[in-house]
Parts: sequence; C-alpha cells; structure tokens
Amino acid sequence: MIAARLAVDIGGTFTDFALEVGGRRFSRKVLTTPSAPEQGVLAGIDMILADAALRPSDLGLIIHGTTLATNAIIERKGARTALLATRGFRDSIEMAYEHRFEQYDIFMDKPAPLVPRNLRLSVPERIDATGRIIEPLDEQALADLVPVLRAEGVISVALGYLHSYANPVHEIRSRDILKEIAPDLAVTMSSEVCPEMREYERWSTACANAYVQPVMDRYLKLLDDELTERGFTCPIFLITSAGGLTTVEIARRFPIRLVESGPAGGAILATHIAQERGHDHIVSFDMGGTTAKICLIDNGQPHFSRSFEVARQYRFLKGSGIPIRIPVIEMVEIGAGGGSIADVDSLARIQVGPASAGSEPGPACYGLGGLNCTVTDANVLLGRIQVDRFAGGKMRLDPQASASAIANSVGRTLNLDAASAALGVTEVVEENMANAARVHAVERGRELTNRIIIAFGGAAPIHAARLAEKLDITTVIVPTGAGVGSAFGFLLAPIAYEVVRTRYTHLDAGFDFASLNKLRAGMRSEAEAVVRLGAPDSPLIEGWTANMRYRGQGHELTVTIPAGELSTTSAAELEQLFIVDYAQQFGRRIPDLDVEVLSWSLRLATVGAPIERCPPPPPDHVAKPASHVDVIDPLTGKPELIALYNRSALTPGSTIAGPALIVEDETTTLVTKSFTARIDALGSVVMTRT
Repeated sequence: MIAARLAVDIGGTFTDFALEVGGRRFSRKVLTTPSAPEQGVLAGIDMILADAALRPSDLGLIIHGTTLATNAIIERKGARTALLATRGFRDSIEMAYEHRFEQYDIFMDKPAPLVPRNLRLSVPERIDATGRIIEPLDEQALADLVPVLRAEGVISVALGYLHSYANPVHEIRSRDILKEIAPDLAVTMSSEVCPEMREYERWSTACANAYVQPVMDRYLKLLDDELTERGFTCPIFLITSAGGLTTVEIARRFPIRLVESGPAGGAILATHIAQERGHDHIVSFDMGGTTAKICLIDNGQPHFSRSFEVARQYRFLKGSGIPIRIPVIEMVEIGAGGGSIADVDSLARIQVGPASAGSEPGPACYGLGGLNCTVTDANVLLGRIQVDRFAGGKMRLDPQASASAIANSVGRTLNLDAASAALGVTEVVEENMANAARVHAVERGRELTNRIIIAFGGAAPIHAARLAEKLDITTVIVPTGAGVGSAFGFLLAPIAYEVVRTRYTHLDAGFDFASLNKLRAGMRSEAEAVVRLGAPDSPLIEGWTANMRYRGQGHELTVTIPAGELSTTSAAELEQLFIVDYAQQFGRRIPDLDVEVLSWSLRLATVGAPIERCPPPPPDHVAKPASHVDVIDPLTGKPELIALYNRSALTPGSTIAGPALIVEDETTTLVTKSFTARIDALGSVVMTRT
C-alpha cells in the first residue's frame, strides 16, 4: 500500500485534518481542546484513519501546524521568562520605538513586554557594531544572577546583548555558563534566533521565543510520545510561518518560527491553485473560526517578509503589538472569524471581533453554553448555514439560541429585528475584511482590480462572493476541501529553512564581493545542514533576498536577488533591482543617492509539489438542486427561496445561477445574485460575476 500523508492544523475553534493516500483525499474537523490540544489532535486522527480504513503503521508522514505559540503570547500563558541584557540597556525592550502609534489617544495602551522589569537583569559586557569586544563578559556577575532567577521561579532565559549579531561570542559563553550551573533552564540566544541589527526587534523576538519554548517543547514531546505509544512510527514535520517544513528538533529550539504556521499553509494552497490555473495575481482569503487572513500572491508566489506583530492592542495599527522578526509569508490577519463576537459600542455601531468565542464555549448555536452573538450565529439566522447539514449533520445547531444571542447583543440595543441585526453583523464583518484587503494592498503598492479571490477555511466560502462585490473582483475560486484548506496546503509544503546575516555593504566602488561570497557560502552550509535532516537526497532551491535602502534612510525594502556567486558587476545589478522595487512601492525613485545593503537572507527548500495545469472542463450542464431553502437577501433584507446543492453531487461542467447555496461537510458556499458558479475540471467551484 502507498504510505498515507496526514496534515493536522490546530485553529482557535476547530482542529482540521487532511489525509491523502493512493490518490484519495479525506478530511475532518473537530472542535479544538484548548486546555489539552493533543486530545483533539489524537481524537481527530482516530476518526480520519477510521474514515480511510487505515492503521497507524500505514502513515508515512505527519505534518503539523498549530496556533499554540500565538495563543500563548496573546493570552500571556507562556513560561516565566527573564531577559539578561547588556548593562545599561535592559529597558530597551520596553522603550521600544519611542513613538506613539495612536497620536491623539491620551489613554493609549502600549503592549506590555513579555518580560517584566524585575526579570530584566543586567550583565556587564559590551561589543561594538563591528564585532570588536569593548568590555569582556563578567562571568562571575553572570553566575551570581542564577540564584536570583531561581528565587523568581524563572524557567526560561533570553540572552540579549548589544551587537551580538556581529559577534555572538558573549552570548555563546553565557549560554554555556548557564547550562553548566542550571542545566534545567531553557536558554534562547538573540544572536541565534534573530541575528540582525536593531536590538529592540531582536530582543523582542528572543523574549517571545523563550516565552513559548517550554510550552511548545512540552506539547511536542507529549504529542510525540502519545503517537509513538499508539503505534505511529512515521516522521513528524512542523510547518513554519514562512511556509516550509521543519523537523521537531528545530521546532522545539525555535518555536517562534511556528507562530503563523496555519495561515502559511493556506497561502501555499492558494499559490498552488493559482499556478495550476495560470493566474498571476491572486487574493488568498482564509477565514476560519477565530480570524480571517488575506494574502496577496503575484506571479505565482506569495510575498515574504521578515517581520510582523503579534497581539496588537489596536486593530490595523502598526506598532501596537509585539514585534517578531522571523521569516513569514506576508499577510494581514484580523479578528473576523466565524466565532468572532459581535456587539454594539457606545456610538451605537455594530462591532465584530477581535474577541472570539473559540471552541469553548463557542457560538451560541453550538449549544455548549455560549451566550454571545457571533458571525456564525448571524449566518445561521440568515439561512446561510443550514442547521441540519453543519459538519455533515454530525453537529446539530440551535437556531433559537442564535436568535436569542443576536437579539440580546445587537437587536434590542439598535431596535432591529433579528434578521436585520444578523445582516448588520455580516455586513460589518465583510466590510472589515474588504477594508483590510484594501489597506494591505495600498501599503505594498499593489492593486486589487483584475485579481482573483481564492477562498478557503470553514467560513470564507460563505462570505467570499460579498467580499468580491465590495472589492470589485469578478472571479472567486473555492477549491475542493476548502473547509480544511490550510491543512491540504501543508501537504504541498517543501522542507525549508531560512538563514539571515547582517552585513552592512555599500554598493559602490568598494563593493567587496569576495567576502560576501564567503558569507553566503556559510549561510548555504548552515541552511543545508538543517534541510538535509528531513530531505537527505532531494534537490534544493535557493532563494536569496537582501534588505536594501537609500543611504540615510531609516528602514529598508526586501529585494529578491539572484542566486549564485557575486561578481564585479553585481553591485550595479543589485542597485537596479532595488530601484525598480522602490519605484513600485512608492511610485518614485530618488536620483543621485547611493544604495546600501543591511542584511542578506537565504531560503533553502526542497522542490515543491508538481504543478499540473487544470484541463478544460467538459461542456456545461445545468446542475439539479437537492432542495430549496429560505435565505435572507443581503441587498433587500428579505427572505428568498433559493436552490441548495450538495457539492458531492456536482460534476465538472455543472453550472449554478445565483442566488444559491452549495453545501459540503466542512463549509458552505454562498453564490449571490450577481454570480454564476461553475465546477471546473479539478472540482473547484468557480464563481464569475454576471
């Protein structure tokens, strides 16, 4: 038998499972168990193996993505962590950028550091920006801090020394001393987790890694032990925020790289679908139970970044969260999922999210004790979610509970009937997502027109058509298995690792390409050593970027540059690449100003899943509905009898005129009046504006 491959994606509300074996695909959704996430994982694995009639020994690979690291930071449920910083600089982590991200709010709340001031301890040592030792490490002073750490109950330590990216010798020696005196302490070196300039971002990333490392280490060990005990012998890989696979060992050392693992799987899926169909410009729309994620894909690739923020205090406001500097697929994430809670603010406006009902207690209609109105409750009341078909009929919903929650949270306050209040909730959440997409595109100098939406996740297909109408987009694709799309994306991910090095370089007559080639060769060796742990013999693909700016500027752009050795002509080539990217981003170029490179980055990956072009579908034929149901029209606010189709009964070439519902076990697709749906040759629902 061909070995099966299983993907597991832990979300805030549901844990998704996707399994492939011998050309067949199976999927499952179970409620996440926040207090013991491994229980939901193990229960779901048992279910999906039973669906496929497989035994644990039949699995050849498990790929896992999780929100545990993210949730630990947002909910402040990580380990008790200390920061050991260069003497005189321990408060840099709280001083941050020294600017106000909300200029006119006198009650502005800055994000509290993960490490409180009493656990930020000073160490006598100093290295300058060139890597030269100015003040030797005081090893005795460092050793004297261990009793303080013990007394404070610290179990994880972040080392953040000034300019350690240029010379990590003091952090390495400090780690060795701590391991010798207190071997049970978890130690994170900022020079290892984020070897880049700017101490605030570097130390913030190191603190975040130290904060979640014991949590993730304990979870991964527990899951690994449970799987082994149940007879699973296959390797386990973790999906990273940059969309690559890494080993359990690397994940346990650098769990901060898993923070955006689930959304990354969705971006991989959307990229694969776009390449299958030859679409160059895509909006990836992933809406689950807790959040909605929007990612722009151009020329068959998502945009990558080296920084993002976690736990923003103010929605959409950069600087209001905790900065994390790791490789990540660039996207915007907002609290607009099926479980997002709706209420009315002091100005009598409907507000949706970012708070979520999660899986415990969940939306009111789940019947698990939830009393708050959520987006899912609104969709139930509008008829978009059929209560007897949710989760394939395995989970019966309570529409009366939804009606009561909506009336209590929104309807009575605004003097609206239940249907109007529910419609208000969905319109607000859809406009929030449309606005997030507009802002995200503008910030990156991109257009949304002429793009195609690829929608997946349990809630996205319900809202995708209305989102397209608001963004003036004419085509929406809902792929097969959309309800667990990120999990299927995991199965397409390559094994990958990214290495970054700070090396300040002027692109002028003094361009030292020989030393840069030596630096890049070392980066390649480091990345290959990690990738080969999971892919000993696979061919590898190099992807290089450089962080560049005009001389004198405070921040830089990430520019894709060619692989291979640099030469005497490389300086001019790199400068031209930067100028083109700068002009696209800001609509102008600055003449007669030199360009400089701050850091170099390598992403080394195995070759991804092969791309098979989508064949043309057979001739169109009108699909036959399974039934007709009442659904509230979003334009008139009145109920309308519309056709309902079972997706499993639709075949390539089937056409459906909106309005209509297409129902499957993990999600429902709403085809609005302005769209016509058609099933393509690969089974995807393609909605086109008429």
